[in-house]
Amino acid sequence: MGKAKRIRVSGPPDQEGAASLHEQIVADRFARPSARNKKRAHMEEENFVDSKLSRRILSEARRQQQELEEEHGQPLGGGIRLRPDPATSRPRAPVLGEDGASSDEEEDAPNEDICEEIVVDEADERAMMAFMAREPKPRRVLADIIMEKIREKEAELQTTNSEAQSVVVVMQDLHPKVREMYEGIRQVLAKYRSGKVPKAFKVIPNMQNWEQLIHVTRPDTWTAAAMYQATRIFSSNLRDNMAQRFYNLVLLPRIRDDVHFYKKLNPHLYLALRKALFKPGAFMKGVVLPLCESGDCTLREAIIMGSVLAKNSVPVLHSAAAMLKIAEMPYTGASSMFLRVLLDKKYALPYRVIDAVHAHFMRFHMSDLQYPVLWHQALLTFVQRYKNDMSSEQRDLLLDLCNSQRHPVITPEVRRELLSAKGRDSAGAAESTETMEL
Repeated sequence: MGKAKRIRVSGPPDQEGAASLHEQIVADRFARPSARNKKRAHMEEENFVDSKLSRRILSEARRQQQELEEEHGQPLGGGIRLRPDPATSRPRAPVLGEDGASSDEEEDAPNEDICEEIVVDEADERAMMAFMAREPKPRRVLADIIMEKIREKEAELQTTNSEAQSVVVVMQDLHPKVREMYEGIRQVLAKYRSGKVPKAFKVIPNMQNWEQLIHVTRPDTWTAAAMYQATRIFSSNLRDNMAQRFYNLVLLPRIRDDVHFYKKLNPHLYLALRKALFKPGAFMKGVVLPLCESGDCTLREAIIMGSVLAKNSVPVLHSAAAMLKIAEMPYTGASSMFLRVLLDKKYALPYRVIDAVHAHFMRFHMSDLQYPVLWHQALLTFVQRYKNDMSSEQRDLLLDLCNSQRHPVITPEVRRELLSAKGRDSAGAAESTETMEL
């Protein structure tokens, strides 16, 4: 056994151990705690936690938070958090539909720590509005399509009974109990914030008349969180052509209404756009191309949609097809925004797409109009990424274009890039010609 340690008692050093135990008890003299225990007690009094332990606590808290969000169905992942300005907070219950449903139930939106405020220059917005279509195409929503189909089927019923028996199944009247159930779901989705979605709503993608059932639930009254959950369900379970209709008739009108009303996009709707990219072909045909064809896409909408494409991976096949279609459309400011974002992804594009984009810019060679900065930025991005994939003739034509369409800052950069290009018809690029052809 080790040697017993002497107990140190409080008191003057010259009197320690001199008095008997009885005298020490009477005098209320007790054993003193060691220095180590005193230090630990001092740390507990100050609630001090060292940096290493703090990092471990925060890491564990984040992990538990993610597990809770996944368990309750909350969206995860990174996205642009468009934080509302405290000085100009949005109204509590703005009206976007006939029932006065609001899209502000998203105050507890995810990704509180990821914030990015989209700032739109007024001069650029005015320049972009100058190239909008004078008479934009009227926008159609799901309700318009449903009513048009109903009228068509009623006309067919009046003309030919034989044909009506084969098509009336699609637009048949719903059973009263089924209609009552989905009207109840409409009330749930109009107040939905978080948690589970009704099971009857999840089975809509498996129904033949899914558009009619969505129409009963009134998508214009859904909250932004409900729109995100609906996009998750439909993008995962619908085929590409059906998902395209959902994006075009339900998701896109809601996005545009929210941006127009609040001048910013709700975080739940932004996450819905990112989730819609699960079907890239349907996203391009149902969101991007209709925006370019509408002719009234604002700069704010183009920036938001472009950020979705820039921050997510898109297969080269769908991106190349979208660039080919956008290059052949009549020019709008949104076309330059989407072209710049897709070109900046640095795809290995086929020569057919590069030639189409080149022809798109050459359409403005003899124009007297001065095009906005977005157009010059798209041209610079195209030249920077694909200057070595153009022929010498195409490079010379772009140099002539720089003489007619000039920007004091961007055009010198475009000329510098073109003059340093090798060209695909040079000896060094001849070996890669076969791999770039369609």
